[in-house]
Amino acid sequence: MKAKTPAAWEHVQLAAKLADLKDDHYRTVLTLSAMLELFIDKGILTREELSAKAEALDAQLESLISASLHPMA
Repeated sequence: MKAKTPAAWEHVQLAAKLADLKDDHYRTVLTLSAMLELFIDKGILTREELSAKAEALDAQLESLISASLHPMA
């Protein structure tokens, strides 16, 4: 029979997993930011186009979330 893991150790493991996720998230955002800056520097897109697209995607996502939370509305 397997011995039960102490709750304190489970919390330590959870904290370590969270730290790993935060590091992964930071590196992903850093890479994305670098790519966007390069696109802007090279004239592939403008900050205005980027902002407009972000706003449009955010509105679309908000609409989808709202529709899924209130399917009969």
